[in-house]
Amino acid sequence: MSTADGSPWWRGAVIYQVYPRSFADGNGDGIGDIAGIRSRLNYLSTLGVDAIWFSPWYPSPMADAGYDVADYRDIDPVFGTLAEAEALIAEAQALGIRTIVDVVPNHCSDAHPWFQAALAGGPDAPERDLFWFRPGRGPNGDQRPTDWIGEFGGETWTRTTNPDGTPGDWYLHLFTAEQPDFNWDHPRVRAEFEDILRFWFDRGVDGIRIDSAGLLVKDGSLPETLPGRPHPFRDLDGVHEIYRAWRRVADEYPGDRALIGEVWMPDRQRFANYLRPDELHAAFNFDFLGCAWDAAALRESIDGTLSAHAPVGAPATWVLSNHDVTRHVTRYGRADTTFSFAAKREGIPTDL
Repeated sequence: MSTADGSPWWRGAVIYQVYPRSFADGNGDGIGDIAGIRSRLNYLSTLGVDAIWFSPWYPSPMADAGYDVADYRDIDPVFGTLAEAEALIAEAQALGIRTIVDVVPNHCSDAHPWFQAALAGGPDAPERDLFWFRPGRGPNGDQRPTDWIGEFGGETWTRTTNPDGTPGDWYLHLFTAEQPDFNWDHPRVRAEFEDILRFWFDRGVDGIRIDSAGLLVKDGSLPETLPGRPHPFRDLDGVHEIYRAWRRVADEYPGDRALIGEVWMPDRQRFANYLRPDELHAAFNFDFLGCAWDAAALRESIDGTLSAHAPVGAPATWVLSNHDVTRHVTRYGRADTTFSFAAKREGIPTDL
């Protein structure tokens, strides 16, 4: 559905992030849930919210706050049921509030059925092709395949144990060891996620927030990360064909279904490439988010953002914080009001 002036809703929407575990508890067990969210929809409506972005609510062992997904087509029982989620989507729509669900395509949980089959089946399991299983280096294969540094810092490979108890191959995880990376070169992975998009669009979801959108494609030759060379897993050109395919899926549905990327990209032009007319509709503007509370710095970020977005016709987004980022009410009370992961630490003094 378009707005009164005929533009798609996502071009000017106020989007409110809900982390289900902490937002509202509907059944009194001390954990936020879908029942709690449903009970607060009128409150969100009074705030003037146009859409709600739900952090992952899928079945998950919670090794990474739900971003380790075990099943992309269900709801974790701690939050409720799929039927309750469908009711929430419908009730929000009745109040004029659209829903955005978080899809995590770079990796899944090690409890995902595909990965469990890959482990149980041993070195010849066909499911291993859906991930990045590789032999180790060295005469005994006991050295990691690469020395890549993970997105959380630290190592990116974990060695498996074969069904007979012998040391096995290694698998790649750019995040925690409980989050094996999918192999997006495999057509089954691509088909699976297109089906996941349709699953949620069929249930009335208006948008998809794409986690770690720039990491999906890897250089299969596994080169090391060296200065002056293309990065082996960040912002490879092949990722854009994935989002062109996703855009075709979104365009199958009425009502301006939106794809919104989490794209951490310091190069504004490379960032804008994700927003070309046949790819994503919008992306989180982390340049603005990390900017200091300083008029000149903010003006440069705003002007640079608008300039980069203009050639692709995409709207800029103005984001100040999220679940990964120190909340701005805290950060703007510090001596250093910028944001970076390296500098994000508890205990930094804040002048309330």
